[in-house]
Amino acid sequence: MAGASGMNRYQRQIQLPEIGLAGQAAFSRARVLVVGAGGLGVPVLQYLAGAGIGEITLIDPDLVSESNLHRQVIYGESIGQPKAEAAAGVLHGLNPSMRVTAHKACLDPLNAPDFVAAADLVLDCADSFAASYILSDQCLVLGKPLISASVLGLSGYVGGFCGGAPSLRAVFPQLPESLASCESAGVLGPVVGMFGTMMAQMALAQLAGIGASPLGQLTRFDMQNWRFSAFRFTGAPEPATHHPFIAAATTGPADCVIELRPETEAPRPVTPQAHRIPPNQLTATLLRKIAPDPGQRLVLACRSGLRAWRAADLLRPLIPNQIALIADPQTGDQS
Repeated sequence: MAGASGMNRYQRQIQLPEIGLAGQAAFSRARVLVVGAGGLGVPVLQYLAGAGIGEITLIDPDLVSESNLHRQVIYGESIGQPKAEAAAGVLHGLNPSMRVTAHKACLDPLNAPDFVAAADLVLDCADSFAASYILSDQCLVLGKPLISASVLGLSGYVGGFCGGAPSLRAVFPQLPESLASCESAGVLGPVVGMFGTMMAQMALAQLAGIGASPLGQLTRFDMQNWRFSAFRFTGAPEPATHHPFIAAATTGPADCVIELRPETEAPRPVTPQAHRIPPNQLTATLLRKIAPDPGQRLVLACRSGLRAWRAADLLRPLIPNQIALIADPQTGDQS
């Protein structure tokens, strides 16, 4: 627990009967994983640091660019620097007593288990649907609460998943309605900032046990029509089957790996043994030429996982194989 100066810092929230000294102690003990230091991550990080969260582990692979600044307002002097490291510096300035560990890295199926296992609570602030599902899968297995949000244009949602509540896959078992990103479709700064602030509030409520649990709750907001809606999904069943995300390094000679990107997008296939097949030729080529053995795992790869997911949905009724997906952002295609 913080000393006198720390008590002054947190006095206004300790005054709340819902927080008190016990809640503040819970904040100071908490280990929180934040994936993404962009438009959602910036308000999340500021308010968690302000509240006195004891330890934050931050993961983000990107550099600050000028086009970020309208919604990522802490980075004005950090253009060209890694977001994770720049954010860590800001947080140390906001609250020197907290611990921040920054990783300039992508979250993937290899590093996610260790990151999630070390956290008490996980916040998904990544602009990547693959990262969201990877986090949800790990949080479900490990029983860790997950706060996740998605914002595009003038609308979005925020929800609490896993940790005893249904997972993201239980609520969104299919591809998202919009396959665009903030980069391709745009976003208004205050909208994404509002959802980030809601994520921080849900995280603090979960850690301090304030009111009804945010887990199993989803809230949507459409700013264009000024309309909020919310529902609880505590009874949502987990899907019987799904397409798991795996890392390219975990494939082997026994797998049938399909690279869905043309050579102009990915000069090197995701693995050396991968067959390069365009999505529009995939069904015919697999059924007539490659014909994977019934027990063989079929692995589909693209940049974000979206094309692989679409292809897996088409193939599932046609072949008995287990199907896994690889999201490979290290090469240059856009989906």
